[in-house]
Amino acid sequence: MLIKMISWNPIAIAGVRSGIASLVLLPVIKMKDFRVSRIGLLTSVSFSATVILFVSATKMTTAANAIILQYTAPIYTAIFSGFFLKEKVKKTDIFFSILAVGGIVLCFINKLSSGNIYGDIMALFSGVSFGWFYLFMRKQKSENPINSAFLGNVLTFIISIPFLFGEKIGKIDIFYLLILGIFQMGVPMFFYSAGIKYITALEAILISTIEPILNPVWVYLAVGETPGKWTFIGGMVVIMSILLSSVFNIKSSKLKAGLH
Repeated sequence: MLIKMISWNPIAIAGVRSGIASLVLLPVIKMKDFRVSRIGLLTSVSFSATVILFVSATKMTTAANAIILQYTAPIYTAIFSGFFLKEKVKKTDIFFSILAVGGIVLCFINKLSSGNIYGDIMALFSGVSFGWFYLFMRKQKSENPINSAFLGNVLTFIISIPFLFGEKIGKIDIFYLLILGIFQMGVPMFFYSAGIKYITALEAILISTIEPILNPVWVYLAVGETPGKWTFIGGMVVIMSILLSSVFNIKSSKLKAGLH
């Protein structure tokens, strides 16, 4: 909602938001023990790519299109986890991935319900980079994941510096950016990193699906942007495919654990 309301270039928005988030996270980063491996660096790069592409997509296309296409990330995680993480890809993963792809196709009817096709493509690539972010996060063994997220925010800010020149610094834009950097990125990232240790995977997945459901709602209330019919239908197919796949895998893992 706030990204839509800020008049700046999207890369400048993404960079300043991440710069502010970095300052919020700085007190919890232990600099003397700060270590980032090659995989940690790739995690940071994929995080930076995700936020830049998503903010750009949100500015160029509808919020519903942007968030739904970004939430295709678990599809790519399932596809690439076999060779990257050496994890066995189950038939159910393939089935739900195909179902989710069908949902994406529905979204693309009428160019994703009157959205900007270039923005839609950016949103789709943000889903790819987000999927790799999950893969790189899972690849890390003994590292602190918040270090990679912190470095990703710093990297995003550095990339955005050339795009900051020429932007008008209005008080309302600065106010919105502070909200984004502190309350939408920095504080939630800290709480998520801490809270994920104490809740089940199923709870984490169910909580995460609040975002693609409420994202277009807030934008509609704030700026009157209405998601198209096919975006809504396709989006529900994508979200339900990911939810059902996740629930099925968790129950299957618990069943196997019980047998052993």
